[in-house]
Amino acid sequence: MLNYFIENNLVQIVEKTPQNWQEAVRVSCQKLLEKNYITNDYVDKIITNVIENGPYIVIVPGIAMPHSEAENAGVLGTGIGFTKFADNVIFDEHDATKNAQLFFTLAAKDPKQHLENISNLMGFLADDQLINKLKTINSYAELELLATQ
Repeated sequence: MLNYFIENNLVQIVEKTPQNWQEAVRVSCQKLLEKNYITNDYVDKIITNVIENGPYIVIVPGIAMPHSEAENAGVLGTGIGFTKFADNVIFDEHDATKNAQLFFTLAAKDPKQHLENISNLMGFLADDQLINKLKTINSYAELELLATQ
């Protein structure tokens, strides 16, 4: 899956962690916006959903999966973007398990593709050793090197 991110130019290694989770979500959506997978309406919907439902996008400590419903008018294509922030983004200052440094942002045109994205990503995220290495990279070159191992 690392090669997917690299080959499709859907990677961001961000040196300065945003001030708040809303900004972090916007940053994590940037590559999908640039590639016309999504519109700003989709980004706004993700943020609204987190405000209304809590930080459901933090799937495990350290990892966020920003997404909204599959049949959102703001989704123009199917893809996953990867963003690594220098430090954890705080979603809930009273619950450290709701902090995330690695963001895997999903966009899918239909429910079937949405479930396929989640399934592919969950398999990738099951590799704890790889996830720990992703948390330590500081550059695109380091990501490329990790992808060749």
